[in-house]
Amino acid sequence: MVETMHWQQGVLELLDQTHLPQECIFIACRDYERVKLAIQRLEVRGAPAIGAAAAFAMVLGARQLADKPDFLGALNAVRADLISARPTAVNLSWAADKQYQLAVKLHEQDYAPYKIIGELEKAAVKIYNEDIARNKKMGEYGAAVLPQDAVVLTHCNAGALATCGWGTALGVLRTAHSQGKLRMVYADETRPLLQGARLTAYELAEDDLPVTLITDNMAAWTMKTKGVNAVIVGADRIAANGDAANKIGTYGVALAAKAHGIPFYIAAPVSTFDFTLTSGEQIPIEERAAEEVKSFRSEQTAPAGVDVFNPAFDVTPSELIAGIITEYGVIRAPYIENIQELQKQSKEDF
Repeated sequence: MVETMHWQQGVLELLDQTHLPQECIFIACRDYERVKLAIQRLEVRGAPAIGAAAAFAMVLGARQLADKPDFLGALNAVRADLISARPTAVNLSWAADKQYQLAVKLHEQDYAPYKIIGELEKAAVKIYNEDIARNKKMGEYGAAVLPQDAVVLTHCNAGALATCGWGTALGVLRTAHSQGKLRMVYADETRPLLQGARLTAYELAEDDLPVTLITDNMAAWTMKTKGVNAVIVGADRIAANGDAANKIGTYGVALAAKAHGIPFYIAAPVSTFDFTLTSGEQIPIEERAAEEVKSFRSEQTAPAGVDVFNPAFDVTPSELIAGIITEYGVIRAPYIENIQELQKQSKEDF
């Protein structure tokens, strides 16, 4: 299984996912600015992986600021700068805020900056390790909802490459495969950046899981003709009513699944929930550069002057979601009440 990042001797090495599947190249990040750039460029992507990268970036930022008279104020500026890198994935702000709050707490206990940095490093490593453990719990809960001989459609990449390891949606599929329950995975290519084609198909094939690649506009017909009996995707932010933001195209997949009577599942850790938002209408949707649609890897594919609408995410309303698979179990409707219970339960661990 491909690893997304390594923390070695104070350097964060990130797998540059923009080069996959042709090359496995790691970027050495020695300051927080390089991590921010990697997040913006999608060199590291996927909500849980972005969160872990941000936790390590806060360590790097703290080291850069260790001698500043206003250490906490400067670290808060780093936190805000990191969060600005991508607005939709809530794991980014969750991790940066968590690290900053730890620094504030330790500062109030008269910890010196260098001692705070050491504790931030321990906390970042813990976030990394806990992500893998939580993904494996999700895998067990998610595999239990799949039928025997499962034929699953997925969109974008919610696998080991989007996390610290194992994966959310693809973690469910890995667990189901190990249990002998998985017959086939249909992976949408995921325009415009082809995360499904470049990443999902790549990592499933690398791990010998059965996978068939389709274009995005084949999803509905594949559901109708290929015996798809479940859809599982990841999420970048989930509101308190169960509305879920995920890679653009997910909403259309959910509508097609509803039309065909196929259960549509989200797999995401508690850190992806934004309990402060009452509905998906409040989720900020990142819009990216027009060139991502008009070209691919420097090859022009559309008229140079054409107008482009390029939202990176869409929001699937909770009424289309059969269940949200978390490390605490599978949440089903009524979502508002059950997500409130999840929030209470998870507070004990977070």
